[in-house]
Amino acid sequence: MRSAQNWKDYELLDATDGERLERWGEVLLVRPDPQILWHTARKSSLWEKAHAVYHRACTGGGSWEQRRPLPPKWDIRYKELLFEVSPTGFKHTGLFPEQAVNWELYQNLLSGAKRPARVLNLFGYTGGATLACASAGAEVCHVDASKGMVQWGRENARKSGLADKPIRWIVDDCAKFAAREERRKSFYEGIIMDPPSYGRGPGGEVWKLEECIDGLIAQCAALLSEKPLFFAVNSYTAGVSPSVMRYILQARLEPRFGGRTQCDEIGLPVTATGLAVPCGSTAVWTAE
Repeated sequence: MRSAQNWKDYELLDATDGERLERWGEVLLVRPDPQILWHTARKSSLWEKAHAVYHRACTGGGSWEQRRPLPPKWDIRYKELLFEVSPTGFKHTGLFPEQAVNWELYQNLLSGAKRPARVLNLFGYTGGATLACASAGAEVCHVDASKGMVQWGRENARKSGLADKPIRWIVDDCAKFAAREERRKSFYEGIIMDPPSYGRGPGGEVWKLEECIDGLIAQCAALLSEKPLFFAVNSYTAGVSPSVMRYILQARLEPRFGGRTQCDEIGLPVTATGLAVPCGSTAVWTAE
């Protein structure tokens, strides 16, 4: 597992009984996590000091119980990047801190190439990977079906001092946008996908990862330039292992481009125990 070790403004303090105790800057939040199956003793003394706790509803969704004064939004920093976070109605905060290990991977691949690069970030959410790539000198196309998430990403770019970088912010269904890019013969040196397990596009299009991911990867493979750098796919779907993603990428890309494909879990270290909580998986094809 690759674990995001370099955070200062985020910390996974403790994890047990299906819940995480997290520090986001100065704010403490408790959120449910289906991967936390163990029932060990709570080791942190800060559980009772949480500003808010997210409770799942039996019928789906859930709500926040505020226990201490909580700002509607605030900023946290990861190295040179600044992100606005805010508790949303679906337990999320607008940021997946475990993805920091991938942000650093993309930055290293782009800076090591020492040549111009275009990156397509599909399901870009609030722009963590987009900003990481832009800060490394890439021209980035950020695509997400949610207008609100794209606007959030724009704000993160402004806060990070990257508003003037060559970033295209696109609100669209990712598969439809990729099809148009193929017709336009628009090519990229890097492609990132961070798809949800299930979702709907702006026109009501249904997305199910297991049913759609192979076709989308095949479609996007046609958008790679003649000298690509990388293709990365993240998965939060428990039923899709890292090896499945690796198999798809390897089968689709290595016959044409060579290179190598790797896969692993990504996660977050737990301060109270020194262990790590898994937070999904990543498969990455690289040219070298």
